[in-house]
Amino acid sequence: MTTRREQAWQIVCEFVQSENLRKHMLAVEASMRHYARLYGQEEDSWAIPGLLHDFDWEIHPSLEQHPQLGAPILRNRAVPEDVVQCILSHAPHTGVPRASLRDRALYACDELTGLITAVTLVRPSKSLYDVKVKSVRKKWKDKAFAAGVIRGDIELGAQELGVNLWIHVQNVIDAMRLVATELGLDGAN
Repeated sequence: MTTRREQAWQIVCEFVQSENLRKHMLAVEASMRHYARLYGQEEDSWAIPGLLHDFDWEIHPSLEQHPQLGAPILRNRAVPEDVVQCILSHAPHTGVPRASLRDRALYACDELTGLITAVTLVRPSKSLYDVKVKSVRKKWKDKAFAAGVIRGDIELGAQELGVNLWIHVQNVIDAMRLVATELGLDGAN
């Protein structure tokens, strides 16, 4: 029998060809698992939206399309409606409110994983194990660094989650370290 996580990964593999996008989705999944543990929640129910949240980006690469046009695809694949709603809520332009703690966690983790990845990749070791909050904080101030990362979304996400921004950064670093090898950020490459 296929698990929910296996089903989600099959959807990712069907729609996402970019290795970097797959790694981003794995990083968000790991971050969501970490927050589920912190909040005493069932891990898969938090991780699955993290894994699937950008599954349609390659076929719907605009804000007019993503993730709203991906929602029917997920529904046709029997992804639970609460997961679909969580994914829709991670994109402010959809107008779907972030009604639950899980919704707010997905929004809070999404952009931050990209910034942490960028910080890791400019380190000589290219290892998450060498990334510290102070490294992220230093790069945070440099608006030209990882310019596509919307720092305001990260700040708002941490605020909505009720977590200090820099504690949130540490939480996501810790989560990503658990999958550093899968992300190619363990310094071995």
